[in-house]
Amino acid sequence: MYQSHFGLKALPFALTPNTRSFVALPPHLEAIQMTLAALAMGEGIIQISGEVGTGKTLVCRMLIRQLPAQFELAYLPTPATSGDELRRALARELAVSAETPTETLTEQLQQALIARKSAGKAVVVVIDEAQALPDDALEAIRLLGNLETEQEKLLHIVLLGQPELDQRLAQHHLRQFRQRITFRACLRPLDLAETIAYIEQRLAEAGCERPLLQLAQYREIWLASRGIPRLINQLCHKAFIAACSHGVPAIRRKEVLMAIKDTLGARQPMCTFPILWGWHGA
Repeated sequence: MYQSHFGLKALPFALTPNTRSFVALPPHLEAIQMTLAALAMGEGIIQISGEVGTGKTLVCRMLIRQLPAQFELAYLPTPATSGDELRRALARELAVSAETPTETLTEQLQQALIARKSAGKAVVVVIDEAQALPDDALEAIRLLGNLETEQEKLLHIVLLGQPELDQRLAQHHLRQFRQRITFRACLRPLDLAETIAYIEQRLAEAGCERPLLQLAQYREIWLASRGIPRLINQLCHKAFIAACSHGVPAIRRKEVLMAIKDTLGARQPMCTFPILWGWHGA
């Protein structure tokens, strides 16, 4: 690999989300700060949406790490296949018997939430991949979001999903659910300046002590990735492998074009260029 070639302490462009390599850029900070502010105000349902690869998983992990002490977390990473399954998954998180009959499960959940509220705790349920939830699971979330005392909500719900969730919620029969979402953040792609800052911080954290890319290469990576962090990582990783294999001290246009050519989902340059390497992968 290229780690020793460039004198790095670690690989800077790993694809697995890691909070230690979190880059505090505006799209992600805005989503985290908006969610924390909405929770502090006692709002019921909050939505964070973003395209594949824009950093929803990392934002989710950072949000969980930053939850104030008065919040108790219930994390549901796998989309439920029905409303009953969602309620039972939440019951397990709250130490309520998941074997409780369906007709009394909501009441048991309400009692558990009231007990926590009396102890000074507010419960936040974070639901990932929300775009995959069926309609009856969304209805279960709406009804759970209605649980409240005379003064405040008993349950705060954070939905994370792809843009398909917005398309789902635009349907007429889901208008009641849509109206329950009080705050919404969208993880937009990075602009050029943010892309440069992202790459430079990842390199700095990996121990890079000298410039390895010029502005022209940053721009090509940004255009090809459309500002999507996951694609930025893939393109940089492959360009660095190519530079290492060529024995050059920095990333040239040749290596960037190789990476673009080899990456599914990358926007290809308008002009064609020959296949510059004989392998595919990395």
